[in-house]
Amino acid sequence: MPTAELAVTDRFRELLDRLTQKAIDDYYNPYQRFDWPEHLDEDQWWMSPELISPVGTAQLDQLDEATRKRLSKWESINFYSLNVHGIRELLIEVVNRIHMPGFEVPSDFFHHFIGEENEHMWFFAEFCLRYGGKIYQPPVFKALSAQRQEPEVENFLVFARILFFEEMVDHYNMAMGQDERLCHTIRQVNAIHHQDESRHIAFGRELVAHLYGRMCERVSEERLREVEGYLKRYIVYSLHSFYNPETYRDAGIADPLALRAALIADEGRRAAERRVIRKPMSFFRKIGLFTDETLPVA
Repeated sequence: MPTAELAVTDRFRELLDRLTQKAIDDYYNPYQRFDWPEHLDEDQWWMSPELISPVGTAQLDQLDEATRKRLSKWESINFYSLNVHGIRELLIEVVNRIHMPGFEVPSDFFHHFIGEENEHMWFFAEFCLRYGGKIYQPPVFKALSAQRQEPEVENFLVFARILFFEEMVDHYNMAMGQDERLCHTIRQVNAIHHQDESRHIAFGRELVAHLYGRMCERVSEERLREVEGYLKRYIVYSLHSFYNPETYRDAGIADPLALRAALIADEGRRAAERRVIRKPMSFFRKIGLFTDETLPVA
């Protein structure tokens, strides 16, 4: 997807230099960093109880504390599974662009980004396999269309999705990295991921803003609204990926599909969902892509 080099500002170059140096200064060996106990306590919370998917609905009241804790285990495994799959997809897209026309300036930072994300994928997968014995498979998201997109649209959507995914995940990381109700291993995984993602988010916001400006110069207003609609559908898809019937089944809930449908339909979940996506929604409004904060109904 060749395109002319990004017309970056001195501010962007300074940001890249600063984030690159910080990535070097903060580097750690993930294969030596983590404590992996043989077992984690099944009677403790594996995810902050305020983050489990039935919160805000009447369905939560129907689950006793033991069931909620079991659910927190499997929703924790689902969360790390989503990270594994999300990271794999973003790595493919970034590798396809490193040292390619149009990405000359950020390519040096891409090397650090790729290395860190590969290590994140490893430790999330390690957690899932050690303590859950599985990595959940993600639902399928349909692309904007079957046809190849204009390079400006394709590049923008790739990095907008990456940025949204990182911001959404970071909401959970920040909460769980500081939650004393969770064991040391779970806090450590989340806190370390947040440390790295703070750099990636700062970079992603600057890059997405540049790519949006470039896209606006080359496509029609009608096309921009199509891109807005696509990204909003992606946001809803991402939120719904947390309502995984497999986690409900593994937690011992009798009718997992019915619970998923009830939670997705329950207006009580909207406030919690909005907290998760508040920062990226505000950013997409700020750069001008989102004309409002409405999201499509499932």
